[in-house]
Amino acid sequence: MASLAARTTFSAASVRIRSSRLSVKVFATAAMSQDELKKQAAWKAVEYVKSDMVVGLGTGSTAAFAVDRIGELLKSGELKNIIGVPTSIRTFEQATALGIPLATLDTQPHIDVAIDGADEVDPNLDVVKGRGGALLREKMVEMASDLFVCIVDGSKMVTGLGGSKLAMPVEIVQFCHEYTLQRLAKLPEVAGCEAKLRMEGDKPYVTDNSNYIVDLYFQDPIKDGHAAANAILAMEGVVEHGLFMDMVDVCIIAGKTGIEVQERKK
Repeated sequence: MASLAARTTFSAASVRIRSSRLSVKVFATAAMSQDELKKQAAWKAVEYVKSDMVVGLGTGSTAAFAVDRIGELLKSGELKNIIGVPTSIRTFEQATALGIPLATLDTQPHIDVAIDGADEVDPNLDVVKGRGGALLREKMVEMASDLFVCIVDGSKMVTGLGGSKLAMPVEIVQFCHEYTLQRLAKLPEVAGCEAKLRMEGDKPYVTDNSNYIVDLYFQDPIKDGHAAANAILAMEGVVEHGLFMDMVDVCIIAGKTGIEVQERKK
């Protein structure tokens, strides 16, 4: 497990807060735009990357800043001998353009650190991911990592998963997808959700793995995320879901008042 002790490039004072589950550090910053805050969070996350590491490269607007930063540090020589494992075709193309050496889990089954975004983060650092469609590859790469660093902006923080009322994705096979959608909607563990097939124009959205996505929408947070995760994954026709339970080790949150680092206590 890579060290959780992170250096900071912020000049402002920091504050450490501890609870029974989390260690929290807050770094104050000047007022910034949302993209600038995302960039600061991504750069902070890249401090966990050291030379000679295998790094999981996430997908999404915030993770893209981290991939850019790794490319910059490789070009300047501050990082050496990095191998990236991308979580989507989009990230593969970005990393290739930056000259980052790449591999897959077939040749690099052990990853030192993965950096990726999230769509929702709850107080336990459990997260919803996959609104960008890359949930299966993201979960495979992040489960293979010693350290998973999650980077988000403050709008992604929720009191309970599903609480944003936005999509919680489930990747399913194309075969009899309407049947699978209907069964998902009837699961007791996600009672009250609305299930919709994700569309791209007038056709179903197709993932990098040639699957479809059913998006589940909740009016209230999921009562038991672990039970929901297990029930969804046990259903025939389901490939993977966007509930990432007990996976995040470090969450870096870009808020209007600064960068907050939360570490899951082991």
